[in-house]
Amino acid sequence: MELEGQWWKEELAEDIHQALRYKELRLPVFKGQSPQLSLRRYFADLIAIVSNRFKLCPAARHLAVYLLDLFMDRYDISVQQLHMVALSCLLLASKFEEREDRVPKLETLNSLGCMSSMNLVLTKQGLLHMELLLLETFQWNLYLPTAAHFIEYYLPVAVNEMDLHDGWPMVCMEKTMLYMSKYADYFLEVSLQDHSFLQFVPSLVAAACVASSRVILHLSPTWPPRLQRLSAYTWEQLLPCVERLLIAHDSDVKEANKQKCPQLSAQPAQMVYPVQGQSVSLHQYMQQPNTQYVQQSCQPVVVSSQGPATYLTHTASMQVSTAPLHGLTQTQSMDAKVSMPGRAYQVNPCAAPCFNR
Repeated sequence: MELEGQWWKEELAEDIHQALRYKELRLPVFKGQSPQLSLRRYFADLIAIVSNRFKLCPAARHLAVYLLDLFMDRYDISVQQLHMVALSCLLLASKFEEREDRVPKLETLNSLGCMSSMNLVLTKQGLLHMELLLLETFQWNLYLPTAAHFIEYYLPVAVNEMDLHDGWPMVCMEKTMLYMSKYADYFLEVSLQDHSFLQFVPSLVAAACVASSRVILHLSPTWPPRLQRLSAYTWEQLLPCVERLLIAHDSDVKEANKQKCPQLSAQPAQMVYPVQGQSVSLHQYMQQPNTQYVQQSCQPVVVSSQGPATYLTHTASMQVSTAPLHGLTQTQSMDAKVSMPGRAYQVNPCAAPCFNR
């Protein structure tokens, strides 16, 4: 998207934000009807790995996955063709979002280890044909806002000197902003891996990433008036999306702890987050009055068989995958019967910070 530099700091930032909000209301509808929907996370992870290899901006990565979602939603595509489609989506998105010198080259793509492990060789003619098909499918319109386009507009005001950390004034704004940025990026990647987040408009997902980061960092109030005014979203509107993000974070932390300390996996204990020399569980700080976490009469969230998440409720049941992690560098036979894991591209949750007062 042709947004020059740090547009969120310029005079026209509010106008650009409103234009993006107007455009997101007219985004194509994702129906989730692809026969290969179960493989979607694998190919989203493939896009993420390749984009990280070339250090592409988050907007390019998110646009590429969104193009893949829409294309899969309209066509029945073989697994082998999906590799070509996914990488073509990434190339198109990078051409739209990045400078020309940062767009991945065909020779460099073919030299990647993940390409050889999949026995996949891209050709210039094949890529051009696929890019043309994609452009015709989207009627040559790639002006599609994603959560990555909105998050930078919200982050500058995500932390304020008047915020409280665990009920105490903050001492180091710089450190808090650093953790806020890292957590927001983490939640942004989490939202990219699950197609269930497509039910929310991108601006709401971006605002929910900021809100979830404030919850994890124990900042109060959870959703201050300044963020509500800037985003035009109330805490109640963000709550369904925030719940999904926090469930994914809790799952990632548990999985990381299992890999770090296998002996702890047999102990059915609730995940706790260290804060200022003491252990405070997610259940506890989600219930604190100063977090403004409003719980209404609704049905509990259904999580995987590893154990119930007792700290969240939702207006409807949903399933969250907590399948094991694995890398994409492993040689695999890619056919229609392949069983893809829940999260191939590992997103490492940040360690909850302990601020020195």
